[in-house]
Amino acid sequence: MERVPEVIVRKARGSRRKGFVLDRLEAEEAREVLGRLLAAHPDLRAEAERHARSLMGEVTFEAIADEVEDSVNAFDLDDLNGRAGKHTWGYVEPNEAAWEILEEAVEPFVSDLKRQIELGLEPEALEICKGIMLGLYRAEHGKEGELAQWAPDFPAEAAGNALQTWLTGDSLGKVPRRKGLAFPQDFVERFVPEWRDMIVRLSSRKRGR
Repeated sequence: MERVPEVIVRKARGSRRKGFVLDRLEAEEAREVLGRLLAAHPDLRAEAERHARSLMGEVTFEAIADEVEDSVNAFDLDDLNGRAGKHTWGYVEPNEAAWEILEEAVEPFVSDLKRQIELGLEPEALEICKGIMLGLYRAEHGKEGELAQWAPDFPAEAAGNALQTWLTGDSLGKVPRRKGLAFPQDFVERFVPEWRDMIVRLSSRKRGR
């Protein structure tokens, strides 16, 4: 068999090593590399923006709902016991501890919803809002989450807060919300029918502002 020249082997290995570094970058490091690249080549900014918007648009409420449901159901009584009870700063009731844990589980999704609103990505914001609500609805009606029994009102209230954020933009104040926002009723009827009254009430409150 013909021997591959050593110089080609060295170049191939070098290429793999260089590519490997990019593949292993942490999120903050990748952000820094992108910033430096765009600073050196500002003509690439428009193309990078298109790719970023395309990537952020790859969101579906079904996928978000799965993630929310998994996050809420990921905690068990050991997590509750670690937060509840006597501490140096005082006593924490089990239901209060459960509520705090579940809030922390949902908060990243609400933050992403706010980010989409800030960027003016309305279709993506709606998908995330729908996903949060569906995931919480499943958590309320499922039997998997052990913490749900300690905070039975949490899913509906957290869903209402997510809807309020979508309707009003929360306290962001950076991007004016489009007039006439209406949460899709076909989604409500199909996926979260027992929250119909709550959704109508919150939507009506927004229109009356």
